[in-house]
Amino acid sequence: MQILLPPSETKRAGGTGRPLALEALSFASLTDTRRDLVAAVLELSAHHDQAARALKLGATSAAVELERNRALMASGTMPAIERYTGVLYDALDVHSLPAPARRRASTSLVVHSALFGLLRADDPIPAYRLSHDSMLPARPLKHAWGDAISTELAALPTPIIDLRSAGYAALGALPDVSGAVGVSVVALGDDGVARALNHFNKKGKGEWVRALLMAGALPRSISTLCSRSTELGWPLRRVDERLLELIVPGTLPPRASIR
Repeated sequence: MQILLPPSETKRAGGTGRPLALEALSFASLTDTRRDLVAAVLELSAHHDQAARALKLGATSAAVELERNRALMASGTMPAIERYTGVLYDALDVHSLPAPARRRASTSLVVHSALFGLLRADDPIPAYRLSHDSMLPARPLKHAWGDAISTELAALPTPIIDLRSAGYAALGALPDVSGAVGVSVVALGDDGVARALNHFNKKGKGEWVRALLMAGALPRSISTLCSRSTELGWPLRRVDERLLELIVPGTLPPRASIR
């Protein structure tokens, strides 16, 4: 089973790994596009005001984020799954996983980065700033990644569980094959009605992935995944051939978090 994750705009600083080597990253067919995008980011980040607008940076964050981008090829790296922070990754808490679960993360988690495309959990990357809606001059990210990402996803073994946000899914569609499914994250209210979540779905996704990694070898079919997840206290059901519905344990968060 392959679990496809979104990245996070927030990244852990530092890194003790060797500087970025694009040819050492997984999914080698993406190397040329990665090289082009890194060059575009380096060029853009040399122009403070233009880069701040293109990357949608505020006055406070621009200096730090643009310095990270300018140092892309020289700064230290760390595994991608450790580089990303934010709600989903805090809930996944990969640093506290026992060794067997961490190994499963290495082989089963794939992160979709706006800059690097698809990454395996242990691919070494620097801190950077580029999001799915960033505007690189003359290099729209949808054009750069769309077909290339879709081709690589089609080559992954199924089942493929797509936990990406809509913005990242637009940079490379999930293949229309049996066993490749998206996940809708919902919670049950006091009235028993399932309602979709917005911000809180990230926390639910991270905790769910952690629960699966902790529970032993990952399932090899959608039906087994649904059974395993439900046994773990995360009810999961098939909505249709392309979509699963995951119910987050507990009651619905405050109405402000409902969309």
